[in-house]
Amino acid sequence: MQITTRTGLIVAVWVIGFTVGTITHAIDLVAGGLNVYAGFPMPVRWFWISLTVLDPLVVVLLILRSRAAVPIAVLVMVADLTVNWSVFFAIGGLTLFGVITQSIFGAIVFITARNVWQRQRR
Repeated sequence: MQITTRTGLIVAVWVIGFTVGTITHAIDLVAGGLNVYAGFPMPVRWFWISLTVLDPLVVVLLILRSRAAVPIAVLVMVADLTVNWSVFFAIGGLTLFGVITQSIFGAIVFITARNVWQRQRR
């Protein structure tokens, strides 16, 4: 199925959002090594480190127009929002601005997922 201009813009927003996530976590990892998130519980640390692989995976799949990008993107955003809001309220150390902007991006992904799914290659 052919991508419309609207869907192309949506996909571009997704690519930008997941690229920002990739860059953010990659910079953290390069700057701090595997102990980058040392003040947080180990499962949280490993999850955030895993985003240096998951976020760019979504970007590549989107560029390839693979439908697999959609469920992976949705799952990454559900997990990321759950972890980050939980950390924000239970532990601290995350900014309100960060979790709110990430939540807005997550909402965009959730609301537009069906459209992207229908327009990606099978």
